[in-house]
Amino acid sequence: MFAQFDWDVIWRSLPYLFFEGMRFTVMLTVLATALGIALGTVLALMRLSGFAPLSLIAGAYVNLMRSVPLVLVIFWFYFLVPYIGQWITGAPRPMQVGAFYSSVITFTLFEAAYFAEIMRAGIQSIPRGQVHAAYAMGMTYPQAMGYVVLPQAFRNMIPVLLTQTIILFQDTSLVYVLSITDFLGAATKVANRDGRLVEMYLFAATIYFIISLAASMLVRRLQQRVAIIR
Repeated sequence: MFAQFDWDVIWRSLPYLFFEGMRFTVMLTVLATALGIALGTVLALMRLSGFAPLSLIAGAYVNLMRSVPLVLVIFWFYFLVPYIGQWITGAPRPMQVGAFYSSVITFTLFEAAYFAEIMRAGIQSIPRGQVHAAYAMGMTYPQAMGYVVLPQAFRNMIPVLLTQTIILFQDTSLVYVLSITDFLGAATKVANRDGRLVEMYLFAATIYFIISLAASMLVRRLQQRVAIIR
């Protein structure tokens, strides 16, 4: 099976695959995770709010994003939002968003819906008695959330948040629809250039598997440590 396997094409392409492709994949994962958790926390607080309009808006957003494929959201934002921006601002031409900013914003908006549900579960896992105790000490609602509830919720949800980040890392390969050179996109370009599809796709799959497996093992160990702290 591997008699015609060309190992040299992999070695020659390593700098391009990792310095160009993997660098973008990791950067997109980190940015979308950080921004997604921040927006997801806001959405979670909105869903738990006693103010019905806020709760309904956040709930509708989360349900919408979780009901459509990510690749459709990527297409929609990249091709449709520039024209919506032109219509809102009255500009003579569609707004220039760019493939990079489109990918970052799209992944942030999409993943925020999933992070919101994770954070909502984490907030609800904190006993209500702690919130009432914070109120009894004179804290306001934002202070109780910032100093009492959210720190514990984040600690409880760290393993689940990291698991969702691993899924996000795998999903970044969908940016190929915008012709962005992520790790899989770089492997595809090398494969098409040298006519070595088997070698490059097998290598890309192996790298994704190794990184995801290593991250999953770290999450499992972290989950055990968090469980011991409790």
